Amino acid sequence: MTDGDTPKQPKPKGNPREDRLKQALKANLARRKAQARGRGEGKAAVKKGDDA
Repeated sequence: MTDGDTPKQPKPKGNPREDRLKQALKANLARRKAQARGRGEGKAAVKKGDDA
């Protein structure tokens, strides 16, 4: 037999729950990063030592 004659094994489908959780975690992290960037812009305008 040659390598071309062997049928390919189907890839095992991952756990759909894990895939869904991975996507939710990635979206949550992106949202939190965006919020942190938004908060960082407001802090850039305030100088250190001016809060007293």
